[in-house]
Amino acid sequence: MTFRAALTALRPHLRGRRRLLLAVVALSVLGAGATLAQPLATRSLLSALDGDGPVGPRVAVLAALAIAAALLTAAQQYALQRAAGGLVLSTRRRLVDHLLRIPVAEFDRRRTGDLLARVGLDTSLIQAVLTTGVLDIAAGLLVVSGAVAMMLLLDPLMFVITLVGLAGMAVGVLVMPRVRAAAERTQEHLGEMTADVERALSAVRTVKAWNAERRESAVVAASAQRAYEAGLRLAALHARLGPTVNAASQGALLLVLAVGGARVAGGQMTVGDLVAFVMFLFLLAMPVNEAIGAIAQMQTGLAALGRVEELMRLPVEARDRPTAPAPPEPDGSAIRFDRVHFAYHDAAPLLDDVDFAVPRGSRVAVVGPSGAGKSTLLALVERFYDPGSGRVLVDGVDVRHRSVKDLRRRIAYVEQDTPVLAGSLRDNLRLAAPGANDAGLLAVLGRVGLRGLAERSPLGLDAPVGDGGVLLSGGERQRLALARALLSPAPILLMDEPTSNLDARSEGAVRDAIAATATHRTVLIVAHRLSTVTDADRIVVLDSGRVIGDGPHEALVETCGLYRDLLRRQLLLPAA
Repeated sequence: MTFRAALTALRPHLRGRRRLLLAVVALSVLGAGATLAQPLATRSLLSALDGDGPVGPRVAVLAALAIAAALLTAAQQYALQRAAGGLVLSTRRRLVDHLLRIPVAEFDRRRTGDLLARVGLDTSLIQAVLTTGVLDIAAGLLVVSGAVAMMLLLDPLMFVITLVGLAGMAVGVLVMPRVRAAAERTQEHLGEMTADVERALSAVRTVKAWNAERRESAVVAASAQRAYEAGLRLAALHARLGPTVNAASQGALLLVLAVGGARVAGGQMTVGDLVAFVMFLFLLAMPVNEAIGAIAQMQTGLAALGRVEELMRLPVEARDRPTAPAPPEPDGSAIRFDRVHFAYHDAAPLLDDVDFAVPRGSRVAVVGPSGAGKSTLLALVERFYDPGSGRVLVDGVDVRHRSVKDLRRRIAYVEQDTPVLAGSLRDNLRLAAPGANDAGLLAVLGRVGLRGLAERSPLGLDAPVGDGGVLLSGGERQRLALARALLSPAPILLMDEPTSNLDARSEGAVRDAIAATATHRTVLIVAHRLSTVTDADRIVVLDSGRVIGDGPHEALVETCGLYRDLLRRQLLLPAA
């Protein structure tokens, strides 16, 4: 990312901070003025010491300038750090908000750990772009410009000699592209290492159960080694850059002292002029030296900013507006799959010409062997993905012609892996109904047989569930996810294997809750346990992505061989 591109990318992150940044600029200008005035005050003081005027007032002026420069610099640095901290905060907020709105398919292609690294580490490094980058360099340019102007006025010949001495600093500019490339590689390897750590820790029980601690540690160690080596290459470039720039500035100083001393001895220059010139040389060399170091450090910030901006450029779901207006089709169905074809990321087709409807107010089950595409049907209704061809309609409208926000407001969804968020029972239930009171939360827990979770803990509904629901059993997590869906007022209920982790007693309680819900909602349920859906209004049998059976239980027993086979495997039908 170029410097100009960085400024463009920073612009949206700086909204709301213009006054603070203007204050930083004003303080920088005043501080630069106070700094640049000090060599002139010093020259005046030396003239006074040589008998040309009173000394006391000039000492006071020099002291006042030094104190003012120090105070202005302190105020400027505080304001700058405050602006930079606000920049990091707003960037993290915008990035997280953006990540939560990008399509699910994008998460399928990325590692969670790398995304976490971009939200945490990369956003912190962006601070360098503003502090040691844009504004520090801009402040340095003010001092350098003033120093150059004053050096030209004092002695043009000495200024030319100074430029010859500082020529070695140009080497630093040539190294910058390599520094940026090395910084980008370092950030990428750090993201990979974070992803590997997240992978191991998120499955720590599985790792321990299979005695795989050393193997997983080796995977993380390998990615950490790559990050270490990339960091070493970056450090080597910084180490090469620093001594070169310091040597150039020291050479310029020695050259100026040598030539200037000769000119003072020859009467071509006063001692006051030489001292002032040397002070201006310091004011020139120090900002240039710092600017080269800042630009080198800024490359890391630019690399981080590029990684953040890559995510910010990802398209988000059209949550608030449909892609095109479309009147509803009055066919009486709540959900309809109209000759749907679908494949994940150019893989083999998973759904092939799927065509069936779910009448409003009915309970329809989808059954079939693993991998038949059952869960994918629910993902298409939620519009986590769009079909390759065909249409998915909700209440007679193609889901692509309805805003995502409106679509998901109509649907309550119980996922197959029943995710539970870290926090409390209350936090998880209120995902579906933020305004629900405690009585309503306890009532819905009672409907799925979980009221005891709240009653046995002194914290009640504030009882923690652990990271990912680790403090709950698999069945409790499943029932909590179902309770969350039942609490929602959505007229359509999608359930993916809602009883797979339940014992017979809990399954019965959940079946009763589903049956009670079905009296005023449309229910589309995916099930492996056929005992939970034999009383559904209709059952759709899916095999290899195609519908091979559709009807009530009794009819399918007579007409669908795969359905009979599934029943026999679960001992729900006598062997032939």
